Amino acid sequence: MTEGQPLSPGIAAAWGRKPPPAKGPKPGLTLAQIVATAVRVADAEGLAAVSMNRVAKELGTGAMSLYRYVESKQELLQLMIDAAIGEVPPTPPGGGWRARLERWARSTVHAMRAHPWAANAPIAGPPLAPHAVAWFEDALAALTGTGLTADEMPSVVLMLSGYASNHVTVMNQVAESFLKGGDAAMRDYADTLRALTDAERFPALHAVLAAGVFDRADPPDDEFEFGLQRILDGVAALIASRNS
Repeated sequence: MTEGQPLSPGIAAAWGRKPPPAKGPKPGLTLAQIVATAVRVADAEGLAAVSMNRVAKELGTGAMSLYRYVESKQELLQLMIDAAIGEVPPTPPGGGWRARLERWARSTVHAMRAHPWAANAPIAGPPLAPHAVAWFEDALAALTGTGLTADEMPSVVLMLSGYASNHVTVMNQVAESFLKGGDAAMRDYADTLRALTDAERFPALHAVLAAGVFDRADPPDDEFEFGLQRILDGVAALIASRNS
């Protein structure tokens, strides 16, 4: 960090750097304990249940004691997400940029599904915690040598990350409120649309209804793969234009 931009206590500790000593009694907790407790609360009750007071209560201490380790709830959330996504999966040998980014995007979705609240957590800024930076590096490395510029590569990673996060969020919400009924719920939806609309005013919609598209509940992974491939098709076209 440049002078005037010191690392916050939680980020410094996450990177194994010793933060400036704080005044008061000797610390009795560890950052890992605090983050693990917050993750456990979020897993059990959702992100809304996580507060400095709640985490402190779970640890048998006061909320103010947590500020020795994290400077704010936002930083705690940042470290919770870092713990939730975990270490980036090893890059398999061989494979071009597209295969590597496919694996990266699928692994991102898998990690977020294990902790669904992570996709809904507010984003404080670009990746800074250790695991998040490692994931960022892995995606950037996949694009290295493709001909994309240094500005374009992070933009591609941001686009893929946003797509994966949005997919998990939307699918979680839809599954909770709608898709529990599976194909029956989708058929009811299709029948309702048919009853509410007419083919003259909504010709494109009725063409889709006539094809039976909404009479079945497609697996979420199928939906994800369709979007992922279209995004990567666009990246491939950009790479081709850079190398033509």
